[in-house]
Amino acid sequence: MKQIEDYMTTKKKQSIPDIRSGDTVIVHERIKEGKKERIQIFEGLVLARKRGSEPGATITVRRIVDNVGVEKIFPLHSPTIEKIEIKNRAKVRRAKLYFLRKAKGKRGKLKRKEFAKSMGMTDETITTGATEENSEATIPAEKA
Repeated sequence: MKQIEDYMTTKKKQSIPDIRSGDTVIVHERIKEGKKERIQIFEGLVLARKRGSEPGATITVRRIVDNVGVEKIFPLHSPTIEKIEIKNRAKVRRAKLYFLRKAKGKRGKLKRKEFAKSMGMTDETITTGATEENSEATIPAEKA
């Protein structure tokens, strides 16, 4: 059992963003078709995140294509997942958003959070592009 745990911890990815239910994410997945490989992008709303930070952690992502709901379950630590980008964050009060499968119209919409504030960024960081690593970002001269 110890050997299995050691193996799983070595395969675990270190650079996974803080994904929560209610996030709109862009998942870049590596697809192999015969001898060719390509990156396929799937953008949608995260309905659920399961198993926390374990090696078997997954997210369920839903999007609407031609008025049909499409859901995919992505294992976070899979080698086929190239990267995951968080596009937006919504204010949610539940861990699992399965009710959105049947919701239509106004009931099916989530209130958007200010994305930068939810990511812990200040207004200065947004306008100047400064990060904690590069706090000396140049501020463009404003017209007086």
